Amino acid sequence: MKILHLDSNHPLLINQLNDLGFINDEDYTSSKSEVEAKIQNYDGFIIRSRFKIDKTFLNKCTKLKFIGRVGAGLENIDCDYAESKRIKLIAAPEGNRNAVGEHSLAMLLSLFNKLNKADNEVRQGKWLREDNRGLELDGKTVGLIGYGNMGKSFAKKLRGFDVEVLCYDIKPNVGDDNCTQVSLQELQNKSDVLSLHTPQTQLTKNMINKEFINNFKKDFWLINTARGTSVVTKDLVTALKCGKVLGAGLDVLEYEKSSFENLFSNNNMPEAFNYLIQAENVILSPHVAGWTIESKQKLAQTIVNKIKNNFC
Repeated sequence: MKILHLDSNHPLLINQLNDLGFINDEDYTSSKSEVEAKIQNYDGFIIRSRFKIDKTFLNKCTKLKFIGRVGAGLENIDCDYAESKRIKLIAAPEGNRNAVGEHSLAMLLSLFNKLNKADNEVRQGKWLREDNRGLELDGKTVGLIGYGNMGKSFAKKLRGFDVEVLCYDIKPNVGDDNCTQVSLQELQNKSDVLSLHTPQTQLTKNMINKEFINNFKKDFWLINTARGTSVVTKDLVTALKCGKVLGAGLDVLEYEKSSFENLFSNNNMPEAFNYLIQAENVILSPHVAGWTIESKQKLAQTIVNKIKNNFC
């Protein structure tokens, strides 16, 4: 079987597939149309988020048996059409779930303890102890929306704290010893912290909007290490300004390109984003929650293992 690699990944991916007898070709620079012209020669291809895999592309894949995405989600692939063509879809959420859980916790603790603000002030020679008095996580209620690989990882990290962890998920019976599954209304009534762990779907797009935020009984903190499209940024900024959202840790933004590799293609910075980058109670990172040294290897290994289990 021949595999085309469209994004660079950890070298173990190609090395181990070679050892399994697959023929591996690499093409990290051709345009989408150039790839379409030769994709009929391949039994599988592996991608991260370089471009969208739509019906036009899939119609060129006359031999294709599988698509491997080195990441957690499959939103850049027309999954329904691929499956109608009996193409196996392989993702690797197991590979970076620990990284996402750790990053979520890091953002939350940094916000509670005003670490970014305090660090910046000390570097300017300011020693403002009372202004930087923090909060403790113990005694709080943390609400998770989405309780798959990423949500479960974050809940596991929270076991060392005296917190109540709740989750809301469209799938029934996903709660476990680390987290109690509740209705959305109960989560909104009880949570001091909201953390998102959902894939990008029509249900989650623009999910965190003005109405959703105002349905929370308490003022709350927001962590988003999932997908930027889930949060309406201007509505979040409005909530930050009035104190309904006490602070936010955002690893993802709605302004990201679909490849996740760029933010803005020009200098037209949205007003809402301009507020975020100046707010002391906001922490931003460039879609790296699952982007650790260890997860790069684990993502690749997960893809290899799943290809091996399905095609060897």
